Amino acid sequence: MRNFILLIIILFIVACSDQTQPGYKGRENSVESSEMIAIQPEILYNIPVSDYKVLHDEIKKGQVLSEILYPHHIDYPKIQEVVNQSKKVYNIRKIRTGRPYTLLLNTDSINSLAYMIYEIDNVDYLVFDFTDSVHIYRAKKPVTIVEKSASGIIKSSLWNTMVENDLNQDLIMSLADVYAWTIDFYHLQKGDSFKVIYTEREVDGKPVGINGIIAAEFVHREIPLRAYMFEMNGIDDYFDDDGKSLRKAFLRAPVKFSHISSRYSRRRFHPVQKRYKAHLGTDYAAPTGTPILATGDGVVIASTRTKYNGNYVKIRHNATYTTQYLHMSKRAAKLGDRVKQGEVIGYVGSTGLATGPHVCYRFWKNGKQVNPYRQKLPESKPVKPDNMNEFIQIRDRLSSRLDKIQLVIKPKAALAKSGS
Repeated sequence: MRNFILLIIILFIVACSDQTQPGYKGRENSVESSEMIAIQPEILYNIPVSDYKVLHDEIKKGQVLSEILYPHHIDYPKIQEVVNQSKKVYNIRKIRTGRPYTLLLNTDSINSLAYMIYEIDNVDYLVFDFTDSVHIYRAKKPVTIVEKSASGIIKSSLWNTMVENDLNQDLIMSLADVYAWTIDFYHLQKGDSFKVIYTEREVDGKPVGINGIIAAEFVHREIPLRAYMFEMNGIDDYFDDDGKSLRKAFLRAPVKFSHISSRYSRRRFHPVQKRYKAHLGTDYAAPTGTPILATGDGVVIASTRTKYNGNYVKIRHNATYTTQYLHMSKRAAKLGDRVKQGEVIGYVGSTGLATGPHVCYRFWKNGKQVNPYRQKLPESKPVKPDNMNEFIQIRDRLSSRLDKIQLVIKPKAALAKSGS
């Protein structure tokens, strides 16, 4: 008892002396002060990682998942459990060389593995959770949508101009899609120009892809054509200044960014047969494996292979129009398939009577083969009268913004600096 009383006296003296020290603010304030200086744990992939050792790496060539897990004390029975569980979430056989992954290791004596995170792409990632039983799930990084604008003057091609202006290649494809029915991108002229207002997705402040084009202007052969995105019947589409759809019944070409190697002709010297004969199609040269697109909605009425045509697909669009796509390396549409405009139906090849990889595009109107580029093709429906007032308001606002965008030519010095 005597020792206990002595301890109480000592604690009382210490407490009193603490109150006399500079900076003493009482119990309530001292608690607030400790809260103010508390450090929040670092978060990675929505996981607090302050208690883990963090390792970053990327998938090596030929590396499989077990080679990553086993050295970190995940035994083979548990690896098999990972394989079985992942089938419902993601096919781990699709793990690609060069993709980053992160390991979160426990700070125990053997640094056992708590989490593995594999980045499927710039947004989606896969989490392997070993903190209790095996748990695998897929998640996304927070994506921010940022509005941007761009412009350029064509010097050689749309692709080169956009690259020179450090523009995302997805923007090139998106712009080509908007004007796919109205502008022949294989015959752009020097001096043609473009302006575009678009939205871009960003993750961690870095761009990860184009979200969509809001409005654009393309000047081709000194004729401006503007496009405005407008939602009608729950579908986003592009319309010109008068509210007419830019979408036609047919795409201008079955492949993107190739070039015409041989045109429709009643008399062409055949490079293989070495004689003059009719060539009732248009040849688009492109690398083997380039996707071939259905130029319009329709039903596949042939998907086969013959000696001269090689692998080919033929589509009936309606009672008037039919198209055919020859010399494919591989067909992706079967007989009887109903396909949509822009859907991949095969891949460029050189099967049949062909000297190099290309697709021969053939076009029938009322059962007769014709040159598609000399036909007045039907258009999609314009803005409905009930939607016209809303469209005009959006068009005027976006048109004013396009007017304010200055055409940009990147200086040579800047190009050299950027390495373009």
